[in-house]
Amino acid sequence: MAEGIQPIFILPEGYNRTSGKDAQRNNIAAAKAVANAVKSTLGPRGMDKMLVDNIGDITITNDGVTVLKSMEIENPAAKMIVEVAKTQEEEVGDGTTTAVIIAGELLKNAEVLLDQSIHPTLVARGYRLAANKVQEILDKLKLHLDINNKEELSRIVKTAIVGKSTGADSHIVSLIVDAVQHVKSMSGKSDTLDLDDIKVEKKVGGGLLDSRLIKGVIIDKEKVHPDMPDEIKNAKVALLNLALEIEKTNIDAQIRIEKPEQLQAFLDEEENMLKEMVEKIKATGANVVIVQKGIDDTAQHFLSKAGILAFRRVSENDIKKIGKATGAKVVATLDELGSESLGEAGLVHVEKLAGETLALIEECKNPKAVTILVRGGTEHVVDEIQRAIDDSLGDLRSVIEDGGSIVAGGGSAELEVSKNLRDFATGLEGREQLAVNSFADALEVVPKTLAENAGLDPIDILVELRAEHQKGKTWAGVNLLDVYKPQVSDMYKEGVIEPLRTKKQAIKSASEVAVMILRIDDIIAAGKSANQQPQMPPGGMGGYGD
Repeated sequence: MAEGIQPIFILPEGYNRTSGKDAQRNNIAAAKAVANAVKSTLGPRGMDKMLVDNIGDITITNDGVTVLKSMEIENPAAKMIVEVAKTQEEEVGDGTTTAVIIAGELLKNAEVLLDQSIHPTLVARGYRLAANKVQEILDKLKLHLDINNKEELSRIVKTAIVGKSTGADSHIVSLIVDAVQHVKSMSGKSDTLDLDDIKVEKKVGGGLLDSRLIKGVIIDKEKVHPDMPDEIKNAKVALLNLALEIEKTNIDAQIRIEKPEQLQAFLDEEENMLKEMVEKIKATGANVVIVQKGIDDTAQHFLSKAGILAFRRVSENDIKKIGKATGAKVVATLDELGSESLGEAGLVHVEKLAGETLALIEECKNPKAVTILVRGGTEHVVDEIQRAIDDSLGDLRSVIEDGGSIVAGGGSAELEVSKNLRDFATGLEGREQLAVNSFADALEVVPKTLAENAGLDPIDILVELRAEHQKGKTWAGVNLLDVYKPQVSDMYKEGVIEPLRTKKQAIKSASEVAVMILRIDDIIAAGKSANQQPQMPPGGMGGYGD
């Protein structure tokens, strides 16, 4: 700067600015730290994390997105990586850890290229080329399974939950597959699966084997009157989106009563109106009434005398599920209620579980909504089982909606895609070739991490895998199912399979966030107030590492 010229400040006091290589290095370091936080949870031999929040609540899990959501991450680049996990969870329901560690590895490899004075724009362009090519390669590699075959769907579920607390318990696997087969519906030429039709109800107590599939719906409600029956067999279910009460007028009104007889007549008339409501319900043949709004005390008495089991203030969401399970139609007025609008259930009863009274509508003939009742010794156990079920359901939805498109797991798909990417890179000219090769190297982090988490030598496993793939063994991967079997084997034959959509989305999300972070060369941030916590240091994340 020429002598005598004052520097010009364009940012107000308290703002920090990091630019050029420093900004890129900081962002890459933060991304790697996030990847390291979840790296050790990957695979069937992955370890769990114990997360303790600021009020002492504990979560024990090896679910990547749960770990990342629970951590109070402040670094902006690290937050972008967490968004990858959230997107993966929302789109396909599984593969969150895979997406995060691939993103971290892509940025780690990009750092090597930046050190060789390759411009970030060229690296980003190469990564985009590679990401597009990966989608093509995966489409060519995909296999198909029969989505109506229970045994083949079970293989998907076993792969999804084998690393969870449940292991690959055959009882839980069977419950999940049965639930999906009940609610799976045909829409046009392809099957669809609405996960809202499968309710997961958690109750502490008993053990894993006490979990069961309810062919219907569980609602957290008690019967409205103690004299009502505790169970109704061959139930005829009425669903009412109204209140069994005397409606109040919308305008101010006065009723002048001068004699006691007039008051009694008024009360008698109210009672007769409520009695008439119950008579209308009884005349349809309904013996179970589920109401979205309130039920007057007098109406409860008449329902009880009629032997009708009733529940009130049931949520709209539960009402819809009960309708799908029983075939009942929701009516808004009693005039609409008829025998044709009733649903059917083999059994409706109240049951006490873990000290709470629940209403179970079950044994429905052709339920399009079901409930998986999860039991376990502690709250942490049932929470982790639910996360395993959610992952499995996400995988099954992806496979069903994609017509059965799958790839083998155990890192075999990543190795095969990596091999094909290197072949693709040889046909490229310019420095993008180096970026495509770096992308191919990054994909190998999946089998490498699987081996590390199992206590195997990752270099030996990687060398052996590459040799197998060069021989044309497409689905050679890291076999961690049985300690007595070779560590490298055909993962498709071993029954380890994953949805194609999960794999495509993981690589797509990881590459997009890596490109976005690489293109940032300037970070302008407002200064922190004194009561805020300091930023996460670029080198790592306290307490977590690979």
